[in-house]
Amino acid sequence: MPVTPAPFPAHRPRRLRRTSWMRDLTREHGLSRKDLIWPIFVRDGDGVEEPVESMPGVLRRSVDRVVEAARRATDAGIPIIALFPYTADRHKTPTCEEAWNPDNLINRATRAIRARVPDIGIMLDVALDPYSSDGHDGLVRDGRVVNDETLLALEKQALAQAEAGADILGPSDMMDGRIGVIRRALEANDFPDVAIMSYAAKYASAFYGPFRDAVGASRSLKGDKKTYQMDPGNTDEALRLVLRDLEEGADMVMVKPGMPYLDICRRISELGVPTCAYQVSGEYAMIAAAGERGWIDRDKVVMESLCGFKRAGCTGILTYFALEVAEAMA
Repeated sequence: MPVTPAPFPAHRPRRLRRTSWMRDLTREHGLSRKDLIWPIFVRDGDGVEEPVESMPGVLRRSVDRVVEAARRATDAGIPIIALFPYTADRHKTPTCEEAWNPDNLINRATRAIRARVPDIGIMLDVALDPYSSDGHDGLVRDGRVVNDETLLALEKQALAQAEAGADILGPSDMMDGRIGVIRRALEANDFPDVAIMSYAAKYASAFYGPFRDAVGASRSLKGDKKTYQMDPGNTDEALRLVLRDLEEGADMVMVKPGMPYLDICRRISELGVPTCAYQVSGEYAMIAAAGERGWIDRDKVVMESLCGFKRAGCTGILTYFALEVAEAMA
């Protein structure tokens, strides 16, 4: 039951705010380096670090530089990185077969990191949009994203990523039934320890724009993704999708975007399931750009925004600020 405090002056809340050590002692929620997941963009080439124009400070890295980034992440205390490919147009097709090519960019990067930085966790995205000439997360037939045929492609993609050495698969496609298909495939092919972090509550959001630039999907996308990503006005639906994905074999769930959906994070975390949030590219870009212009104190806003995720009940946070935050906390 809630405690009813004594009336003033016996109860003076400012007593607990008087000094920094007192504030530290009574703080309800705190951020740790172990809460952070660092998304990294991978591209072809050698010795390449290419700025993403719409995400100040974020780079596309060639595989050799991704290995260096992984080593820097583990030195800073970040437990896991998430890799996303910038796929060349020549590898994009309507059938998306590059997604399950054992030697595609993301699988090569995974193997290289696993060989040289074995202690860091690796999370890979399961969706077809980086490999689709239509820019969609699923296969497109007659202008429509088809569900069941896409599941067969996602199964092959997931198995190729597990074989490459992924620790966590993050199905972000939002197709119906994909968690069950992937979990059964992992079990049947001797990958029982590969975890699934389902993007169970992924909203059809305008905050994804810079990410699509970073992976080269914006120039391919035809139409929008509203027939499979969630309506921003829905909350109960998010809970239904989370429960469905858990029943199908998900180990943890993702809310995406992050800050505009903290209410969803809270509701899901109250189910007792490990809940992560993705502070997406648009959220990052707003903070970074405003910080560059001196309109906000960038460092303080970054920390405040991440604390908000913890306060909402998140056990993990995907954020492009992860490395700078972890190194500042070291």
